Amino acid sequence: MSEHTRLLGQVPAALKDLREAAERIQEGDITQPVREIAPLTLRVQQLSMQCTQQFHDLSRSQYAVMTGGPENLAHLAGACAQVSLAATLCNLAIHHRTESLLYEDADPTPNTSREQLRRAGDEMQRAATTYRALARLLSRRLASAAARHEDQQLITHARANGSDKKSGAAAPTPAGLAPKPVTRTRH
Repeated sequence: MSEHTRLLGQVPAALKDLREAAERIQEGDITQPVREIAPLTLRVQQLSMQCTQQFHDLSRSQYAVMTGGPENLAHLAGACAQVSLAATLCNLAIHHRTESLLYEDADPTPNTSREQLRRAGDEMQRAATTYRALARLLSRRLASAAARHEDQQLITHARANGSDKKSGAAAPTPAGLAPKPVTRTRH
């Protein structure tokens, strides 16, 4: 679990770097959208794949039966979706900027692409907030002897019943341990 905590804690910094790169691109004229935006898109997509892999690994680990684990996994699934959406928005930024080569009525300015990059940055910020909260929660649980003992009892009980998921779904979440869900507004 400590390795997962470390990995969860690395994601916000990576998202910050990617968000800053998106902001730098936004500020420019975006005259070469593929050359300027595609490297960012690839990096965000790669991070999305890593996040999804970690989510999968955590969902199959003891984390799923730890106190607050199922709820935290639900938050993590949402954060993974936000990172994936950010990659999609970066792809759309390329498409909108190159659309003028195909259609007469397309916007020849970089405004639409800038808006897509801004939205991608917003999604990355939301995901980073969730990742930071989840890393702190897991770190605190691992640092607390009482919490580790409680989690070990839940894990032992789940193993005795033969299903980590069945026991994990019924595990109570103490107040204040699960992060607040990130609310999203649709544009």
